[in-house]
Formats: sequence, C-alpha cells, structure tokens
Amino acid sequence: MDLFKKDQLAQIGKKLIAQKETVAVAESVTAGAIQLAISSIMDAGKFYQGGITAYNIAQKYKHLGVEPIHALEVNCVSEKVAGEMALNVLGLFNSDWGIAITGYASPVPESDNQVFAYYAIAYKGKVKESGKIDPSKDESLDLQVHYTNEVCRSFNKCLAAK
Repeated sequence: MDLFKKDQLAQIGKKLIAQKETVAVAESVTAGAIQLAISSIMDAGKFYQGGITAYNIAQKYKHLGVEPIHALEVNCVSEKVAGEMALNVLGLFNSDWGIAITGYASPVPESDNQVFAYYAIAYKGKVKESGKIDPSKDESLDLQVHYTNEVCRSFNKCLAAK
C-alpha cells in the first residue's frame, strides 16, 4: 500500500540535494507521518536533519517555544502556532527549511467537532507559506496521511519557487 505520493517526495529530495539545503520537521496531528515520508526519500541522509513530534501544549512550549498564552487559547491549533513551530524547529535542528503542522485528526469538542490542520513552512528564519487544510475525509489514519501529502505538496511548491 502506498501511503505517500512517491513522485512528489522524490522531487523534494532532488531539489534539496541540488540546492544543498536541509529540512527538519515539527509535527503534532500527523504524529510522525511527515517525518516518515521525508525520511523515506532516497538519500534522505543528505538533507533530512530530523524531527520532533510534540503532541500537547506543554511539549510544544518546552521544545518548540510556542507562545503559551495564545497556545492555551486555541488548544495549540492555529496558523500562528504552526508558524512558531516551523521557525523554532529550524534552530533546534540547524536546518534551512522547517515544516510544521498542528490540528485535529478526529472530531473533539475543542475543535467544534471538526477536523482540520494548520501548517507552516519556514525558510532561513521566515515563514514562507502557511495555511489551513480542511479535509473531506473523516477517518483518523486517512486524515494524517492526507495532511502529510498536502504539506509535502506545499513544500515541493516552495522549493520550486525559491
């Protein structure tokens, strides 16, 4: 079973190697799926610095430096939080690119029983792209894979536009 879009991932790897740049990942809702996708690219050791899965507010604050007052107000799910995660993972892993995602893969009261995610892609200290993913699927594993593929699509676009 192919979970991730291999052609898209191969393009990411080729671009990072050609540009001699690195990437690190900070994720929550995808629980390591983006790290799995990026690390599965051929020659990932040439560009993949590593990643962190911080699943709750305390860990996002402690390891990724998210601003705690805002994070508590939004249950750590917002475009601002995703941006902070992407920016701070750059320094954590000494990387050129930082990818981050936070959101909901299953309906909960804190999300008004909706599923969605916010992502951000940072490059050398600035958020280059961020946004919200509103999926049509509603099964948790499928959503995590969907979120991963959408973020990788956006990252591939950022690499091409650089």
